[in-house]
Amino acid sequence: MTTATILLENVWVEYAIYGLANRSLKKTLVDVASRGRLAREVQQELSRVVALKGISLRVNDGDRLGVVGANGAGKTTLLRVMAGALKPARGRIRRVGFTSSLFDVSLGMNSEANGWDNIILRGLYLGLTLPEIRALADEIAEFSGLTEEQLACPVRTYSSGMQVRLAFSISTAVRPDILLLDEWISAGDAAFVEKAKQRMNDLVDQSRILIFATHYDWLLTGTCNRAICLEDGQIVADGPVADTLAFYHGNQPAAA
Repeated sequence: MTTATILLENVWVEYAIYGLANRSLKKTLVDVASRGRLAREVQQELSRVVALKGISLRVNDGDRLGVVGANGAGKTTLLRVMAGALKPARGRIRRVGFTSSLFDVSLGMNSEANGWDNIILRGLYLGLTLPEIRALADEIAEFSGLTEEQLACPVRTYSSGMQVRLAFSISTAVRPDILLLDEWISAGDAAFVEKAKQRMNDLVDQSRILIFATHYDWLLTGTCNRAICLEDGQIVADGPVADTLAFYHGNQPAAA
């Protein structure tokens, strides 16, 4: 069996920001009418936000890594880079093992398609082959609790609870080597929540690497064996969960 690993070496991520937000509507319309000057001015107003700054990190088979930091510190960006959803401007990423990311469980679904078709679409988005997702389709449908008649209808006709149940059932049907979580996911109505909790627990237990960003200390303490703290796109602490949480809270501004 291949050892699961994630390795990041000097990873930088930058976003382009266009300076149109502070422009008045009148000025924007005048610039559009000026046949091209707006485009030149937009280029001049272009700025870049550096979201991750030289991140180097190795996560080994068996690690349950918690990620903490204030809003905007770079937690979600780091997870998206690890998942392959964002390409770094500089640096290198190496992943060994099938990876599943649970950020937006509805991503890859089509509201005009029916439930059965969305099982296929979301499964393909998650990286499964067509035969693999077809083999899981009946299990996914049963877990969702949706009827054959409901699954034959367009997803746009579903209630929000039905949509979440279907999306969650598809996204958690995969058993990855590496699981990336941005907050703990629960789903649907009260009748669905308990079995959703159990499935999440099973998914975490069966994964060989877990990387978990959350604002809840008790979840990290109960789930992870290691934690990092991000600040301004950089790792400022890396070690046992209790030590990293103590560092993080010790560096937070006091409440007014």
